[in-house]
Amino acid sequence: MSDPTDRDRRRETAITVRYWAGARAAAGTAEDVFDVAGTELTLADVVDLVLERHPGDRMARTVAVCSVLLGEQPVGSRDPGAVVVPPGTVVELLPPFAGG
Repeated sequence: MSDPTDRDRRRETAITVRYWAGARAAAGTAEDVFDVAGTELTLADVVDLVLERHPGDRMARTVAVCSVLLGEQPVGSRDPGAVVVPPGTVVELLPPFAGG
């Protein structure tokens, strides 16, 4: 069993992507953790990592319509290639859903 501080250190050098609703179904998991120590990535790079890990048309179509949060901040219509995602960030992929 790993030490909680080891997990905390790993999260500081990683980007966590959380999938909600249809994105979770397409990915087959609630979240992925990508080790990116020493690498500066953009949101477009993170999406590429997601699609490499979960290949196929279903995931690509789902991610294409998702709203994205970095931490608690919505990305909105900003260019994914210009949005820097530093290590330690949690990226939330939220597909459209009915209700609420």
